[in-house]
Amino acid sequence: MGTAEISSMEVDLSQVPLRPIGLKQVRELEIALVIASIFRKEVFDEILKPSDFTTWLDSLAIAAGALAREKAGYPIAKIAEELGRSESTIRNHLQGKTKAGKIVRETYDTLRREGGRIKLYIPLAPSISEELEKLKTKLKDLEERMSKARSLIEEAAQLLG
Repeated sequence: MGTAEISSMEVDLSQVPLRPIGLKQVRELEIALVIASIFRKEVFDEILKPSDFTTWLDSLAIAAGALAREKAGYPIAKIAEELGRSESTIRNHLQGKTKAGKIVRETYDTLRREGGRIKLYIPLAPSISEELEKLKTKLKDLEERMSKARSLIEEAAQLLG
């Protein structure tokens, strides 16, 4: 298999409230921030490290939840209680002192600046047709080798026979 290519697609998240009112809107912003943050080009390397996968996802989810709640006007204590983290952890995420907090904040700023339009970067496996063509070429090469080997065996059999 070849290496994965990275493709991008623009997504319209303009319906997601950047200043949420109520829990439903907070959840909408939180989910949009998590998804848009995960699919940032520079985040893939970090997330795809097997040892860091769950840690990264958890940190991004907490940072996104904290920022969504902050934008809804929740106090730090309430955010910490709802997300099950300490107030200092929440502050660190909101102030961008953590990598996840910084990424989520940048994602939010991009959403705001671009009117809800954001590019998501997606790793794509090499296409099946490319792989199929490679296999066909290998098969043809093997068939040619087998044909030559068969001819050599027949020649040897005639010489010995």
